[in-house]
Amino acid sequence: MITEYIQAAMHKARYKILEDGSYFGEIPGFQGVWANDDSLEACRQELQSALEGWILLGLRLGHSFPVVNSLRLDGALEPA
Repeated sequence: MITEYIQAAMHKARYKILEDGSYFGEIPGFQGVWANDDSLEACRQELQSALEGWILLGLRLGHSFPVVNSLRLDGALEPA
């Protein structure tokens, strides 16, 4: 489920080229999740890593998460 959620969130990512020629990426609705690198592929990889870390920290702290394409993480990992 987490893999599907991450993939869905990454499909919403937006990238732009900055004045220095580097790439900046962010995911709308995921406050504080962003990346900056010299190539688009490196930026995408950094963005996914930032998203994964953001999710892990959020789960540990009990945060709620945005719904992405009807996928939810809230409570999804709690024991039955």
